[in-house]
Amino acid sequence: MVRKPEANNRLDDAARAGWLYYVAGRTQDEIASAMGISRQSAQRLVSLAMAERLIKVRLDHPIAACLELGLLLKEKYALKLVDIVPSDPGSSSTTVGIAEAGAAEIERWLKSTDPIILAIGTGRTLKAAIDQLPTMECPQHRIVSLTGNIGLDGSAAYYNVIFSMADAVKARHFPMPLPVLVSSPEEREVLHNQVLVRSALKLGAEANVAFVGVGELGQDAPLCEDGFLGRDEMARLMDEGAVGEICGWMFDRDGKLLSGSINERVASVPLPSRDSAVVVGIAKGKRKHAALSAALKGHVINGLITDEATAGFLLTQ
Repeated sequence: MVRKPEANNRLDDAARAGWLYYVAGRTQDEIASAMGISRQSAQRLVSLAMAERLIKVRLDHPIAACLELGLLLKEKYALKLVDIVPSDPGSSSTTVGIAEAGAAEIERWLKSTDPIILAIGTGRTLKAAIDQLPTMECPQHRIVSLTGNIGLDGSAAYYNVIFSMADAVKARHFPMPLPVLVSSPEEREVLHNQVLVRSALKLGAEANVAFVGVGELGQDAPLCEDGFLGRDEMARLMDEGAVGEICGWMFDRDGKLLSGSINERVASVPLPSRDSAVVVGIAKGKRKHAALSAALKGHVINGLITDEATAGFLLTQ
């Protein structure tokens, strides 16, 4: 819906009030005076700036307990990168905290003056992270999607994030013009031989860093909810020993990719080598425990962004 001019003006005022309060450090009385409004109006505008997500807050102070957990996880699983954020016991969100930390880490890589290839997966957490990115000019970098951006019905996949990323990051973007799953290994071979697809496959293999979601399995898993897998097929995969997936690639409790199974129909770009690239999994919560534990044990990922509670669980495995 197109916003009315008066709504745009109010958002302009909210953005100004939010900037004065959070960036310039002005009090609400000072904002009211500067903008020629009442203190109550200033307070409402600051609240509106937060409600409309015009203000994005990052905590830039390492918490000792989180640092200690991160060091223990790094040593236990031979990780190249770890970032642990505080847990909020009262929140049911699966993205708050880790999305902001993921955005900060993606931004750090993109600030490199040396050209890099950054690979990106898909999912709710990654989309939340990309939504936190500031506008950046990065013509020296290339960004490639590890997963297809087409749904089963031919529509754009909602949680494929490369197009959202293109809105904020001015770099060369390479989408994967395929669905996540195809009908047969033969169809995948034909599609992977297309020129545009070969380009994405090559870039994915050469990536310096990849950011991926870690998917749990089950009847209410994202692959089922988003229509990529039927519930009967999901049950069959779990019977075969699958406990998690990354970019559609299914792995067992030891982090080994399932062979002779659905992985033969996954059209996603294979994850880059963990010997030469940092592959960062971003996930938290009890639903992710089994998948995260397996991904770490099998070195499917060698980087991790999660919260305190999940980190504590992973240290017991």
